[in-house]
Amino acid sequence: MLSLSRKDLVSLVVFAAVVLTMPIWLSPFGAAYPGLMQKFAIYAIFAIGFNILFGLTGYLSFGHAAFLGVGSYTTVWSFKLLTMDILPAMVFAVIVAGVFALVIGYFSLRRTGIYFSILTLAFAQMSYSLAYSVLTPITNGETGLLLARGDPRYVDQIFGAQMNLAGLPQPTLIGNALGGYGGFYLCAVLLILCFYVSQKIFASPFGLALRGIKSNQTRMNYTGFNTKPYTLAAFVISGMFAGLAGALLSITDPLAGAERMKWTESGNVVLMTILGGVGTLFGPVVGAWLIKYFENIFSAINTNMLNSFLSFLPDGVQSFFVTVLSKFVGEGWHLTLGLLFVLIVVFLPGGIVEGVQRLVARFRGGGQRGKATSPQPAE
Repeated sequence: MLSLSRKDLVSLVVFAAVVLTMPIWLSPFGAAYPGLMQKFAIYAIFAIGFNILFGLTGYLSFGHAAFLGVGSYTTVWSFKLLTMDILPAMVFAVIVAGVFALVIGYFSLRRTGIYFSILTLAFAQMSYSLAYSVLTPITNGETGLLLARGDPRYVDQIFGAQMNLAGLPQPTLIGNALGGYGGFYLCAVLLILCFYVSQKIFASPFGLALRGIKSNQTRMNYTGFNTKPYTLAAFVISGMFAGLAGALLSITDPLAGAERMKWTESGNVVLMTILGGVGTLFGPVVGAWLIKYFENIFSAINTNMLNSFLSFLPDGVQSFFVTVLSKFVGEGWHLTLGLLFVLIVVFLPGGIVEGVQRLVARFRGGGQRGKATSPQPAE
């Protein structure tokens, strides 16, 4: 069960190397600080889980942010009631998100296509409204759920952990405080593990059945194959991935708010998956990293920075380019992202990963043609 094909093993090793060396290769891009790298890893987990549903079954959910929020709230409540150790918090977050996904999936999967998408969006918006204004004793409404020194933390009281510390308690891993690069490498290891699980699902008979559902669910039903348990299982697994991502958000920043359940968060994970490549292993990760880079780094570029970058140009030309480019950076970064999304959908409907695969195939094809047409030495 734990074995991988040679191709998948190579992919896993390469992926692990890329993730673990992020502080090195992200440095030239100005993104090698722990807080942002944690987001890269967390939202990549979110996108990988979403891709198991959308990429394999073709069911497009607009409500996955609900599971992200449920995971966050469960984690903070674990910190408040039980212990600041992250292991039980993550386990509870994944389980609760899975149960929540089971309930929502049971009703939503009675429909397909756009009706399924609208149902998931409706459930997510109801969850957001409940968290924001109805279940305020549980969620603390618009303020968000925060830690406090007066929280009972019964397990920590039993073992006397963090009782005499000044300030708010911090999440720990088996007694060791997490923060900075420690928090990043926790998220990185979990991302690698989630990628491995995704590989196993893609290569399993279960994954093949999901691909068959995506290809022609009606034909599979006519052959006597019951597709409902498979689609529901994919929905629940996807929700559990989102719950883990929500847990990590609250571990790296111990709070939970209703904004994590908004429809825009669900839309973001759809964009991440489509930009990177639906149904591919690496695509959702690439898409998540790209969008988070735009959101946190590209959006920080301002007119002064553009003037500094283009200082080698003549004054009139520099002023022209700065005026034009300033519309696409800073507060206008969504415009750049929108143009990129349009270009990807029109020219590379398979996403960025498909574009890379086309380039590799073209170079390989060119090399093979060159070998085939090269003159043979005379005997």
